[in-house]
Amino acid sequence: MKMKIWKSVGCLALAAAAMLAVAGCGTGSQSAGSGKMQELSIGLMPDTDSLPFLIAEEKGYFADEGVKVNLKPFKSAMDRDSAMQSGHLDGAVSDMLAAAFAKDGGFDVKVTSSTDGSYKLIAGKAEPAADVKGLRGKDVSVSRNTIIEYVTDEILAKDGLKGDDINKVIIPQIPTRLEMLQNGKLAAATLPEPMASIAIYNGGRLLKSSDDLGINPGVILFTDKATKDKQKEIQAMYRAYNRAVDYLNNAPREEYIDFVIEKAGFPPAAKEALKLPTYHKAALPKEQDVTDCIKWLNDKDLVKETYGYDDLVINLLGE
Repeated sequence: MKMKIWKSVGCLALAAAAMLAVAGCGTGSQSAGSGKMQELSIGLMPDTDSLPFLIAEEKGYFADEGVKVNLKPFKSAMDRDSAMQSGHLDGAVSDMLAAAFAKDGGFDVKVTSSTDGSYKLIAGKAEPAADVKGLRGKDVSVSRNTIIEYVTDEILAKDGLKGDDINKVIIPQIPTRLEMLQNGKLAAATLPEPMASIAIYNGGRLLKSSDDLGINPGVILFTDKATKDKQKEIQAMYRAYNRAVDYLNNAPREEYIDFVIEKAGFPPAAKEALKLPTYHKAALPKEQDVTDCIKWLNDKDLVKETYGYDDLVINLLGE
């Protein structure tokens, strides 16, 4: 009798195991690991790199993938980086320099993809300089030891100039930099989007951009801990991100422009002026972009170590 009972229990256990195995073969977004997905907290800046995240939230793409993404806006990179180091963020829209600074300071982060940010050197409306070389000895505004200064130095080098061939006017606040350029108090300034588009719309002249040089130091990064503990959540996030990229590249501008201006915290002037980039689906940064950023940091003695690609970048995209 006992043997019959144990046989029955054994058969039931095997049947249950088989049912679980079949269920585990499903293609749902949450099947990549056991249990419910954890929440991700992502820091955003008021720039065009953040827009795919805002669209993914608004359109419900994150929800479709079964992942809760808490988007936290920041107005300064310093506040964003402090929030990450204090454990309030899993990841952020950032740049390669910030990743190197964090690692050099003992806080390990990993770059998971590049972004589509553009940085433009723009001459003021009344500035007579016809090209980058014409800025020699003139006031050009940047923010010190940032992606803005890095791109500016790369643009200068392309035209045979060095950083000290211009008078760098240090203005960390981007709106103030734009205002001074438009008021004729600067010969030129390097600006991110959407401020660059606004400057051009109001009469400024584009001299050269990071796009012209083929450099792209903008990235999405995560804490080392998040890349280990929340891999499936990050991968789900990127699936939603890629859907948002498709939307931004194909939807009529009027369908989303009011929403992104409000949610991203762009100035009202951006509604008419802003020209969005052609967004790309998530991909790893080019090795040359990483190498060039680290060399610039090393040359300026801002970072002690010569970090390699694998020190800063991790592949969670399956490339």
